[in-house]
Amino acid sequence: MHQISLAAFCRTLTLAAVVILSACTAPEKEAVLQEHVFVVNIVQDAQKLKEYLDYHQHIWPEVAAGFKKAGYRKITLYRYDYLLIMTIAVPVGADLGQMGKTAESYDKRCAEWNHLMDGYQTGVPGAAPGEKWVEAKPFFRFSKE
Repeated sequence: MHQISLAAFCRTLTLAAVVILSACTAPEKEAVLQEHVFVVNIVQDAQKLKEYLDYHQHIWPEVAAGFKKAGYRKITLYRYDYLLIMTIAVPVGADLGQMGKTAESYDKRCAEWNHLMDGYQTGVPGAAPGEKWVEAKPFFRFSKE
């Protein structure tokens, strides 16, 4: 029978624990992301604009959780007067329609949020009837790389 000293056993156990912890906490390989840009107008009403902005200062926790569940990596809203610009970063090839459905179905409050926000939004010139958010396609890009 092979005997091992207590010190050697403890070193082996410590090394095994480090290997296991390293494997469990190793950073997950980050997916390659793609950015999409969308535009929409807010109804031309100062009070509605204020309400819309106020809602976005206190987004409902269920909505943020729905975004996470759907796989959105980053969502940023910009504003110029009544024009809103939204950038979203998602894994390359992601199905935006499916992601939206997943986010909205996460919790009934997500669908409620979307319905509420829809009442503040109006399409941009050239949008199809009933269409509000329209994707803006890139036509120029500069990169130092």
